[in-house]
Parts: sequence; C-alpha cells; structure tokens
Amino acid sequence: MGILEVKDVNKRFGGLQALSNVNLSVQENSVHAIIGPNGAGKSTLLNCLVGKLMPDSGSVMFDGQSVLGRKPHEINQMGISRVFQTPEIFGDLTVLENVLIPCFAKRDGAFRMHAFETVESEAELIETAEAILVDVNMADKRHVHSASLSRGDKRRLEMAMCLVQRPKLLLLDEPTAGMARANTNRTIDLLREIHERRAITMVIIEHDMHVVFSLAQRITVLAQGTPLVEDTPENIKGHPKVQEAYLGETQQV
Repeated sequence: MGILEVKDVNKRFGGLQALSNVNLSVQENSVHAIIGPNGAGKSTLLNCLVGKLMPDSGSVMFDGQSVLGRKPHEINQMGISRVFQTPEIFGDLTVLENVLIPCFAKRDGAFRMHAFETVESEAELIETAEAILVDVNMADKRHVHSASLSRGDKRRLEMAMCLVQRPKLLLLDEPTAGMARANTNRTIDLLREIHERRAITMVIIEHDMHVVFSLAQRITVLAQGTPLVEDTPENIKGHPKVQEAYLGETQQV
C-alpha cells in the first residue's frame, strides 16, 4: 500500500474520456514520474490528486484519507503541496515575504499559523522561513522583490513556499518548463537534494526525459487517459509500447 493510492479513476469531459480506469500506487519517500504525450491525461490526473477535479468514479487516497471534495487549504493541511507549471508567486513582495505567506491560513474566521502552530514569535517564524531559503539556495535574495527574479529563481521560490508547509507529498507540474539546460540541471540537483534531505514523496509530470530519468525511481506512462505501463526507468527506456506511444524510435534519453 502506497502513501498515494489512485483506484479505478475515470473522468470524462463531454465526449472526451480524459481518464479511463486509472490505477496508481506511489510509495512513501519515492520519486514517481507520470509521462505521456499531450492529451494523455497527465494534467487531469494531477488535478484529481489535489482535489481540483472530481473524478466521475474511483477514489484518490492520501495517507489513508480521501482527497476528493476537499478545499485547497484542506489539501495543504493533509500534507500535499503543488508546484505549478507557471510559478505562482507574489511579484510585489520580497522573496522572504512570499515564503512567509503559506505559514498562515484562515480558520474559523481568523488568520492563524498554519504549518507552524507551535511557533510563538514572529522572529522564530522568520528564522524558519530563512532556513528554507538556505535549502533552496536563495538566502542571499531574501529581500529581493520576486518580480525581478529569473524563471529559475521563481521556481526555487515556489518550491520554498511549498517546503515551508512541511509537505509529505510534493506534486510538480513540469518543474523545468521553459528553462535553459543549465537551469534544468540545477533544478534536478535541487529536487534530488530536497528529496534526500527531507524524505518527501514526489510525483512529477514532465516532458523532459532528461529530468524524468535523472530523478524518478518509478515511471507511469499514460496514453489516451489509460496507464500504458509502469516500471523502473531502466525498463521504461527500452519498452516497445513506450517507444511506440511516446518516446519514438529516435528519442534520446
């Protein structure tokens, strides 16, 4: 039994069957990638994992609890954080201020500390946020307004905003999209360090096979909303069905 269990999930949009009997088991502290061509159902599945979409049938369980029908802040409180394809940050705030925002959530009509309910002082909260910035190599930019950051640094900032919530599961939607190869490699190194240091379970949706094969321990391949195969990176590379459906005979990995 994995920390994330998807069972018999179906989702239809009008005449399009976006997901068809999808089953997925993600083991705790693993890095699991979901790949497939455009329109394979990757984003639809990810939106089901965070409760943004309600499947027509099936279940999505995280750490023994259903995520379906829950509000975004409830998903966060369960221990699930998401890095979006386009970094979602507050450009008019500094890097440090952005990291502090997720530490608060509105409950019972009042704003209270979310991830750090035991923190008693503002100084201690700031110290915790600054430690997260050290982890993502952005401590020297803590007072920089985030609108001026490069795309790579905006991605790092968004990861810091997730990490400060102490997630058990980090969902990453194309974390290297639009990056040059050098920034992509730095992001790979960062994700590997985060996973090893914090033992966070990660699910990655990514088109860049260099990223997938550098990080993932298991890979699920989707084709037309249906899981085609799930296996280790080594076996996925040469799998004939994967070559035919997605990678292609000339794909370099």
